[in-house]
Amino acid sequence: MALERVSPATVVTVLPVPTESVQGRTHDAISMTINPTQRETLDAIAGRWSPYRFSPRVVERDQILQCFEAARWASSSFNEQPWRWIIATRDEPEAFQRMLGCLMDANREWAQHAGVLALSAYRPQFSRNDKPNRVALHDLGQAAALLSIQAAALGLQVHQMAGINLSQIRAEYQIPADFEPATALAIGHPATESAETPEAKQLVEREQAARRRKPLSEQLFTGGWGDAVPWS
Repeated sequence: MALERVSPATVVTVLPVPTESVQGRTHDAISMTINPTQRETLDAIAGRWSPYRFSPRVVERDQILQCFEAARWASSSFNEQPWRWIIATRDEPEAFQRMLGCLMDANREWAQHAGVLALSAYRPQFSRNDKPNRVALHDLGQAAALLSIQAAALGLQVHQMAGINLSQIRAEYQIPADFEPATALAIGHPATESAETPEAKQLVEREQAARRRKPLSEQLFTGGWGDAVPWS
């Protein structure tokens, strides 16, 4: 899906347009914030954001599998692939409510409308020798990032959460002792309808807040720490 590029200070909301094809499938191009990237990026990166309002629609199972297939192909140290996922879909209400109950109250309020909830876990030791895997969380993050980009390419969005009850998740889902629960993800179709309640309006304000990132000059160094790349 082609997205119009904007200046670094501009935030644009794209209104719904007719369906278009993504990898042989069709989806509705829904309202989204175009990230004010300073350089050309993949359209899915420019269009990725973290909604607080989801439309209570079921996500097609093929689309769910596409997202986790993208995560499956993330790189990892020694190809360990230390990540695992537990998911619940809203068309299975009992399983969905069970997972929703593992979120902190503030996240539960808006995540209850997502099409899919997922919990992530990782193995902090290498399976081949049980030595510490220093980059296990880094590799889980790579998998989650690819999942989010794939979702955006399909017209979905992902909101990742740290606000979860780790001990409850471990007990509820019988997480093995050699794995650590980490985060939660809400996956679905962002809501496009007007906000009617004060709570919904607050969520809209959070969604429409200016999207900011530190400039590359503060992140990309050469020669020594703090020496910005001159051509960045």
